[in-house]
Amino acid sequence: MDSKLRGASLIVLGVIVGTVATIGENTFADSAPAAADVQKLQKPDDASDANQKLPLSELRKFVAIMHEVKQGYVEKVSDKTLLDNAIHGMVEGLDPHSAYLDPDEYKQLSVSTSGQFGGLGVKVQMENGYLQVVSPIDDTPASRAGIQPGDMIIRIDDKPVKGMSMSDAVHAMRGKPGSKITLTILRDGHDKPIHLSLKRADIQVASVKSRMLAPGYGYIRISQFTEGTAKGMNKALAKLKKQAGGSLKGLVLDLRNNPGGVLNAAVDVSDDFVSSGPIVSIQGRSADTNHKFMATPGDKLDGAPIVVLVNQGTASAAEIVSGALQDDHRAVIMGTQTFGKGSVQTVLPLNDGSALKLTTARYYTPSGRSIQAEGITPDIKLAPVKITPTQASGGYGYTEADLPGALKNTGAEAGAGPAAHDNDKDNGITSGSEGSQNGADHGSKAKPETGTPSKKPDSSAPASQSDDSNASSGDESGAKAKSKAQKEPLVEKDYGVYEALTLLKGLNTLHENQSHRQTSQPKPASAADGTSDSAKPQGNGDGSSGS
Repeated sequence: MDSKLRGASLIVLGVIVGTVATIGENTFADSAPAAADVQKLQKPDDASDANQKLPLSELRKFVAIMHEVKQGYVEKVSDKTLLDNAIHGMVEGLDPHSAYLDPDEYKQLSVSTSGQFGGLGVKVQMENGYLQVVSPIDDTPASRAGIQPGDMIIRIDDKPVKGMSMSDAVHAMRGKPGSKITLTILRDGHDKPIHLSLKRADIQVASVKSRMLAPGYGYIRISQFTEGTAKGMNKALAKLKKQAGGSLKGLVLDLRNNPGGVLNAAVDVSDDFVSSGPIVSIQGRSADTNHKFMATPGDKLDGAPIVVLVNQGTASAAEIVSGALQDDHRAVIMGTQTFGKGSVQTVLPLNDGSALKLTTARYYTPSGRSIQAEGITPDIKLAPVKITPTQASGGYGYTEADLPGALKNTGAEAGAGPAAHDNDKDNGITSGSEGSQNGADHGSKAKPETGTPSKKPDSSAPASQSDDSNASSGDESGAKAKSKAQKEPLVEKDYGVYEALTLLKGLNTLHENQSHRQTSQPKPASAADGTSDSAKPQGNGDGSSGS
């Protein structure tokens, strides 16, 4: 080995030792959850891992390749660039959701989980060198322009996307509010590229929207799970109850095209309706990464029936909510098979402002089943009778199982995990808006993420998303679309919501009949007359158990 190669070897080994030392400092100097999780990751899960030595032959090969690149590449490249690229490749080669985030990408991820950012309002991920749309966010320039899940963005203004990094592409789509941008996209079923002209805007995502479908029957649409979703959910429920005169007869919870997001938000939403037992459990390689999130007493609907709408675009944190309500027999799940992202990512901040988003665990529904690469099977399958913008834009055209390197479903949960950890959050499928959608999606400081699919515009979503699909978006076109949507009957505007409301009315009738039988049942004169509690209605009393 010549002197240059030996020198390079020492540099790389020094970098490795320095990195380990840096992580160690972060563990002890920072009491934040992220530091604790870094410490957990450093703990070996068995003695063989503890005694494993560095693979020196592979390190020598890495150093030799790095040396040849530095000496022979057509352009001069810095050590920092080469090492950053090596880190990217090492992490991203693990699975579709793990990633190394440079400082800019980490900021974008942190912004996306807060629910406020600037740009077009579209979640994207890299696919074969191009930007693939995961989902447009409701009521943003992207949704008003008709951008759909699965669209491939091949040009941003006059610049080809091929060859751009995720950070560069996201930066190109962001800009001063009101400034114009042109996207060139490829879409299945279209022979020629589609050119869309949009205006950038300040994006403040309202992840929760609500309205009354009929007297006593409410509708809540959750477009993604952010840090403010649980609070927004509580406000929406309070508003609907007030409009209903005190209590609701039933609720349609729309999770279609919801790509997931922050795990704790999904747990909090589930806890609004589940009164006891587990909501979700998380299991990783080490016992220290195992957590079980438990429900607290109370049901904010007092047992009123719930219908949850799902589709192929329902992923990650949204699947956690669907699975919890389904296993608890608290709701009827209606729609199509969901995306199937059953892994949890933890975001670990590093000292230089970058971060590591790492898949650290799988999650399991209350019954112990894993939905990884399989998804949630609805209780009632709803095939689209009429193709509306909602159905047309539902899902990605692919599922978690189709992603290169996707984790396999290893079966049911091995055993119950320890108590829930308050600092874990799920979610993409966080992934940030106009940023990477690599995880069930998390935020910063070890927020596990669960995120991935797509969303539609408003509660009734369809109309405003499709009216101007080949024209520039603007307030005027958005107002026209909204006016048109208001005139359309529900069955035409959103067939899925129409069917959910119809089912909900039937479930409410059963719920009321059960309550009436329970209150009118005569009490036994004495314990000796042979009567017992067997005449009491069984189940949760919400009409959703199918009894």
